[in-house]
Amino acid sequence: MTTTSAKPPAPPAPAPAKGGPVLTLVRGTAKHRAAVAAGPLLALVLLYLGSGLEPFRVGQLTSVLIFAIAISGLNLVTGYTGLLSIGHSAFFGLGAYTTGVMIVSYQVEPLLTLPVAAVLCFALGFVVGLPALRIRGLYLALVTLAVGVAFPELVKRFADLTGGAAGLVIRSRQLAPPEWTGLGAGQRYLWLYWVSAVVLILVIVLVRNLTRSRLGKAMVAVRDNELAAASSGVHIASVKTLAFGLSGAVTGLAGGLFAMYVGALSPDGSFTLLKSIELITGLFLGGAATLYGPVAGALAVVFIPYYTADLVSGHFSGILFGAVLIAIVFVMPEGIVGRLGRTGRRLVRIESPPQDLPEHPTPRAPQGDASEK
Repeated sequence: MTTTSAKPPAPPAPAPAKGGPVLTLVRGTAKHRAAVAAGPLLALVLLYLGSGLEPFRVGQLTSVLIFAIAISGLNLVTGYTGLLSIGHSAFFGLGAYTTGVMIVSYQVEPLLTLPVAAVLCFALGFVVGLPALRIRGLYLALVTLAVGVAFPELVKRFADLTGGAAGLVIRSRQLAPPEWTGLGAGQRYLWLYWVSAVVLILVIVLVRNLTRSRLGKAMVAVRDNELAAASSGVHIASVKTLAFGLSGAVTGLAGGLFAMYVGALSPDGSFTLLKSIELITGLFLGGAATLYGPVAGALAVVFIPYYTADLVSGHFSGILFGAVLIAIVFVMPEGIVGRLGRTGRRLVRIESPPQDLPEHPTPRAPQGDASEK
């Protein structure tokens, strides 16, 4: 009489490690695809809800969108390539004056001026990037500082074209929404809101694809270790100049939208070094070398001064604003989006799908001994 041995019980599943992820997603599954699609869907819902606010709030959100585009341009050269630029107010101003001059002097449709502004700012960025081939660090920052200081003076010198110190005013009828939108002249704020939103979405897609491309990986390699990147075959000169050019083009787009938004340009108003400092502040508050950091940084530089000015008046509002910035940097040195990303990785883990392996591998045929042949 034969007896069958009882099947040993299956080992218990390992308990999750303390402090481990709350949720695990496998790439390619329905849950993972839903989680990936939730972000853009939520952004579209927020944009739609924002368009229904009162005109003043919509104007504030439009300013956030424009600054997010400008900071995204700065992020390309400073965040991903590691080249500190203090002169991005020049790209911002060149884009704004390109749009303003083409509208006022040549009666060009506002939207058609944006590609021209991007091309001119790309050329300026390419030229500014040439000194980066031989100098780096603070010396390169001083070169960009000189460009930012020189721009307002150049605007004043060509007064016949730019209006000089008196400024350049774009008439409201020249900025009216196109007829095909169905919006009236009094809804210009809504038109600029959606134009800025569409441009920001395109810029985010551009930055996402660029950073995943060969050029984007070369930019990160130059930032991390320039000598190692050169020894690996990265053409340092091309990477730096292209990074400055693309950065200038994106910031120039934001400048063109800014001209359409404010309708009045002044060299001593919005295109001084204070604008560069504002962009740098937004970049590091939101999170350098992150895709959505510029959006968070733009929200911070637009709304924090507004609410601190409501709490206290006069010089104390500036002091409170500085204290809030110091607190944010102290608590979140990697930026707002950087901290949120770290927290998200602790809560959610994304794994690759397991490879399908055969349960019963086919045994190999035994090889006969050579002496049997």
